[in-house]
Amino acid sequence: MINLFSTQIETISLHRVGNKNKGEGAFLSQEPFTLNDETSALLKEYFFKPFREKEENYFKLSHEVDLEFNELYKIASEIFADPSSCHSNSKKIATHLFEQSKHPHIKSGEVYIAHLSGIVLDNQKVEALGVFKSEIKHDFLQFEEKGANLNINVEQGINVNKLDKGCLIFNINKEEGFKVLSIDSNRYDAKYWLEDFLEVNPLADENFYTKNYLKFCQNFAKDVVLPAEDKQQEVLFMNRAVNHFAKNDAFEESQFLTDVMENPELIPEFKHYKVEKGPKYSIEDVSNFDIANKAVSDARKKIKNVINLDTNIQIKMDFINPESAEKFVEKGWDEERQMYYYLVYFNKEEKS
Repeated sequence: MINLFSTQIETISLHRVGNKNKGEGAFLSQEPFTLNDETSALLKEYFFKPFREKEENYFKLSHEVDLEFNELYKIASEIFADPSSCHSNSKKIATHLFEQSKHPHIKSGEVYIAHLSGIVLDNQKVEALGVFKSEIKHDFLQFEEKGANLNINVEQGINVNKLDKGCLIFNINKEEGFKVLSIDSNRYDAKYWLEDFLEVNPLADENFYTKNYLKFCQNFAKDVVLPAEDKQQEVLFMNRAVNHFAKNDAFEESQFLTDVMENPELIPEFKHYKVEKGPKYSIEDVSNFDIANKAVSDARKKIKNVINLDTNIQIKMDFINPESAEKFVEKGWDEERQMYYYLVYFNKEEKS
């Protein structure tokens, strides 16, 4: 888990890269940018806010032949070995980004390359290399006094509430390709940023396995539990699955199946489904791993716990207390109306 509260920008360089195929060129600053307290605070909020809000999906730098051929890996290694080389190496990063800016959809923009300190990653202080890009320009109004009148000038600038692209390369796990976080608000050119510029692969850590295993369970619930039983049992299965992850520090598959699978006849179905679908989630050979709490919290927010009925009524289950849905909600069939029904028990209505 990442904490950016105490992060400091040690040095930062500003460049501009255009679309190479449009002949827009690149502008490389000769000196690093000098920060003051105001610009430092503004840039830190601009750079780091998306990483605080986004689900933590970690990557590692890679290359199909050898890691040493990954351009960002070579440059990051040089900067971590000698932080005073950050500005000269920032020009290499900007040039590398420019060389990948060939697709007609890619927009020109400013590139900020920063050496960062004081980041807390998994309770450990680490330094990082930050690469950020602003692309989308917004109109804003500038007011000017002219004589007895107040005039409006329309200008263009960057919205500091929305970073377009960014990555943090942490000085950790160097031999595996460092540990990398990336954000991309403009998904029309995701291949250019992740694959062409960064050349990253997903990092198979506890966050990766926790997130993917829960996604796998969600699809098992939809593809197997729902057809075999009903919507209520699909929702309850995911309730139990998420709560199992939330209550444990480590995952062990046989214990998970014992705790979560109320219908033992579905256990062979689960194992068969894992053989068939597991490779899609990179969990086919995974049955033990440490659980990432942040990934569980993120998954809980995304998993739907609502039963939508064709009579325009919704029944919302509680992920925190799934036993309530089992004890106090019953499903039945009304012969007279020829309709299913849900019977809900309660003591009193709570005020919202």
